Amino acid sequence: MECCDRVWTYALITPARNEEAFISNTIKSVVTQTIVPSKWVIVSDGSTDRTDDIVRGYLPSYPWMELLRMPDQRDRQFAAKVGCFNAGYERLKDARYDVIGNLDADVSFDEGYCEFLLERFRLDSNLGVAGTHFIEDGYSSADDSFEGATHVAGGCQLFRRECFEDIGGYVPHRSGGIDWMAVTTARMKGWRTRSFREKFFHHHRRLGTAESTAIGSFFSYGLKDYYLGGHPLWEMLRVLYQMTRKPLVVGGIALMAGYSYALLSRMPRPVSTDLMRFHRREQLEKLRYVLGHLIGFKKVS
Repeated sequence: MECCDRVWTYALITPARNEEAFISNTIKSVVTQTIVPSKWVIVSDGSTDRTDDIVRGYLPSYPWMELLRMPDQRDRQFAAKVGCFNAGYERLKDARYDVIGNLDADVSFDEGYCEFLLERFRLDSNLGVAGTHFIEDGYSSADDSFEGATHVAGGCQLFRRECFEDIGGYVPHRSGGIDWMAVTTARMKGWRTRSFREKFFHHHRRLGTAESTAIGSFFSYGLKDYYLGGHPLWEMLRVLYQMTRKPLVVGGIALMAGYSYALLSRMPRPVSTDLMRFHRREQLEKLRYVLGHLIGFKKVS
């Protein structure tokens, strides 16, 4: 798709389960955008609270919004989230859009947010996945995350349509990592991925705590680092770094415990051998960069 002066279009899909406390913020953010989506499908994953009623209240005023109700689910899991996204994706078969976005139901952002990201796609024909850093409860992914600028957080991931089709969409896995796999697969296939610093979104629920405690979420992150193929040397550095962040020391210990448990139990990995090798090459390159700066050397290109 070549760059041009026309206004780009986008469609959004939002899987939502029991989000009555947050979804109004998300809806208000989207309907006040300087460029609104051509279609927005909110997929309720068997919500038992007022989520569906809140969404229905907006439908008469915004005909490009749709509520799709899924059968009841017994638990909150990431494989179910992919099922919801794919159900919403089916509703877009006849829709026209250049960019497709996966938007969580507990985020908010300013009125120029989507137009800003559409412009980044328009200006860079190799940009496959775009988003921004996020802020939540004293945490900033721009300053506190260990992922770097090439990772696009799952709370708001926008894909060039061709890129999303190229990677085959989201791959379901019960324990998570679906957003990471999509972004990393895009880079493996030659697309550029980027989280921009010029904008940010607010995430209103602490990551990983929807069904867990904060310490439990670090343990889960350790599990995920293993089953997504993370290199042991990289994990050691991440653990040491996490020990310096809140919660001091114990967060890093929980992270290491999760990784070690997954390693010792030989937890199955949903990633392909090619994707794991690509991921580890990226991690070792980042590690060389970090160590080079720590000892005063410039990165060797």
